[in-house]
Amino acid sequence: MGKDTIFKIVKERLISEFKIDAESIEPEKRLDEDLDLDSLDMVDLIISLKEHIGEKVDPSLFRNVRTVQDAVDLLQPLWKAA
Repeated sequence: MGKDTIFKIVKERLISEFKIDAESIEPEKRLDEDLDLDSLDMVDLIISLKEHIGEKVDPSLFRNVRTVQDAVDLLQPLWKAA
């Protein structure tokens, strides 16, 4: 699955699950400072995406994720083929 598609799905989840304004979600936005997400929110995001992720994700992998693009890059190799 391409990164653009994964970004769109992640963006949709950020909007629906965390009530983040769509216009404020860009790849370079920092999850903590710009979008006000904490580590528990990241776990919730992973859980909300589990139908798309092909394997169990260790939440500690997200320790170094700082931006929306970092999350997309980390998720891409784990994403199940449609």
